[in-house]
Amino acid sequence: MAMAPLPAHASSSTTSPLLPSSPSISSFLASHPALTLLHTQCATMAHLRQLHAALVKSGLAKDPIAASRAVAFCAGEGRDAAYAARLVRHHPRPNSFMWNTAIRALSDGPGPDAAVALFLDMLQSPTPPERRTFPSLFAAYARLGRADDGAALHGMALKLGLAGDAYTRNSMIAMYASCGRADEALALYGQCEVFDVVACNSAIVALTRAGRVDEARAVFDGMPARTVATWSAMVSAYARAASRCQDAVDLFSAMQADGGVDPNANVLVSVLGCCASLGALEQGAWVHAYIDRRGVAMNGVVVTALVDMYCKCGSIDKARQVFDTSRSQGFAVLSSWNAMMLGLAAHGEWQEALALFSELETYGLRPDNVTFIAILMAYGHSGMADEAKAVFASMASEYGVTPGIEHYGCLVDALARAGMLREAEDVIRGMPMKPDAAIWGALLSGCRLHGDVEAGARAARKAVECDPQDSGAYVLAASVLARDGEVGRGLGVRGKMREEGVAKVPGCSMIEVNGVVHEFVS
Repeated sequence: MAMAPLPAHASSSTTSPLLPSSPSISSFLASHPALTLLHTQCATMAHLRQLHAALVKSGLAKDPIAASRAVAFCAGEGRDAAYAARLVRHHPRPNSFMWNTAIRALSDGPGPDAAVALFLDMLQSPTPPERRTFPSLFAAYARLGRADDGAALHGMALKLGLAGDAYTRNSMIAMYASCGRADEALALYGQCEVFDVVACNSAIVALTRAGRVDEARAVFDGMPARTVATWSAMVSAYARAASRCQDAVDLFSAMQADGGVDPNANVLVSVLGCCASLGALEQGAWVHAYIDRRGVAMNGVVVTALVDMYCKCGSIDKARQVFDTSRSQGFAVLSSWNAMMLGLAAHGEWQEALALFSELETYGLRPDNVTFIAILMAYGHSGMADEAKAVFASMASEYGVTPGIEHYGCLVDALARAGMLREAEDVIRGMPMKPDAAIWGALLSGCRLHGDVEAGARAARKAVECDPQDSGAYVLAASVLARDGEVGRGLGVRGKMREEGVAKVPGCSMIEVNGVVHEFVS
């Protein structure tokens, strides 16, 4: 942000009262019918515009009380923050309340950069920014990912003597945390002289986004009190970290044992995702029962997490039951449909997946890139390669969805499974992006299935070029050669694998017994 120079009065610590006392306001409102209507009857922006016209006609639009009321109404949720900003910009002398209210509404809206633009206008006005101005701006910079501009604003807060305010400081910590600037966030966190749960929560977020999950846990363990946001941040940290899903489930159990805070939907969705990754059906079903028992508000995110969990834990019938119930109640969103179709496709129930796809648009939903991954998987598993080609071709032309590398991978897999190996290889060579090891691996798997040694050798070389440490390509290539009777060449591939120092990834399986997940490695 090209920060405008501070006005000469900006360092002043004294400001006039924003509004008269409550009795004075009530008396003022009662004496003007248009203001009384604004205060008691105005319910929509159409009403507000009519009343605003009346205020302009009567001259009351210039009054700070009347203007403040109009701005506050426009800044309400689901209304028109841009209109609030216009009211502020056209007022002859907007007060701090008007500036701050409009900036806050814009920072929460779809275009947070508009909040920054209004703040720059404020800097050119007679009204200086104050402690209630900065948090909304730091929130805007967090959403925009503009840490450097946020740092410039941090400097202004320091110059004005406002950086020590807890509300301002916490918003700065949250901004740095959101932008991945963990060191700056932790430096501010270290300035907290007393325990501040909001600052701690932001520090946990900063550390987890920097991959320092154990340090985040140390902050968590050192907190004398925790909010649901604290538990949510830590559970989510484990859920996103590699191989830490069991820690997330264990922490959720500790949250239940603590009993001080009830989990919200964010915590439950994170835990369900971990249960899906672990194959922990019993624990996932317990979370589902908890949702029903405690009356947790059902929404599309929760439905999707439940469907995904049941599908990945092998309980496809239960997933379908959750999906069908939620669909009839209007809770199933596109991600819920996608999770159900992916689960059906992965379980070989391709006819059910295709049936759902045919119903999608009757519910007012348009397929997205994830939808097409599910459908291409379904056609691939069914051996219907021509249908997969037709759907792939329709993505851009009929639905405006540009195929990504995942869609090409599914198409190659469908063609290779069906024995159309040359055509699959042609698709790979015609891709607009560089194929990765997974793409060549899909072709290699088809070559193994259909015994095409030469195409398999080409695919194996390309897969190894993409990822020299991918043991799967070596193993598949050796298997292709062995199936064709060329055992010696197969052993040569395995020897090459040892020479390159590539270790075969051990097989791993997990089972759940009495709510405990046990992992077995071969």
